[in-house]
Amino acid sequence: MTGPAEKKKGLGSGPKFFLAMLAIYGVTGAIKPELAGRALVEFGQMAGKIIPILGLVFVMLFLINLLLDPAWIRRHLGRDSGWQGWLYAVVGGIFVSGPPYMLYPMLSEFRRHGARQAFLAVILYNRNVKIPFIPVLIYYFGLRYTVILSLYIILFSLANGWLVERLVGSPRTK
Repeated sequence: MTGPAEKKKGLGSGPKFFLAMLAIYGVTGAIKPELAGRALVEFGQMAGKIIPILGLVFVMLFLINLLLDPAWIRRHLGRDSGWQGWLYAVVGGIFVSGPPYMLYPMLSEFRRHGARQAFLAVILYNRNVKIPFIPVLIYYFGLRYTVILSLYIILFSLANGWLVERLVGSPRTK
């Protein structure tokens, strides 16, 4: 059994996956060069769309680490935050925008710094209350429907957060 300070020998899973993909592309290129060419073009187009998003995620994580002190996260989203933590999670979830895969690294950092699992679930759930879409929602479905739907999303986010924390458990803090 190796200790935490000892390094593992051999390649990690990332390089192994990369080498396996290169081998598959190589075999495909030998058998059907036109298919491999199309696949590489598609890969290039996909990479062109994903790399800017990954850059944005990197900038977000950098700013979070720079601006948000782990003590602040523990105080406002941690175990002892009380009802204010629930409020921060609801409001934060409503005001956060973008696709969820951009939020995962940020929420992982929050968790690493002591945020409760419940609050992370509440933030993700409340992404569904989209402030820019509220006027359109009112136009098509009416004010009453929009208010009731938004309240249901918020209430169920709280129930969802409570349930997630009961099922998953508490985060490990530093």
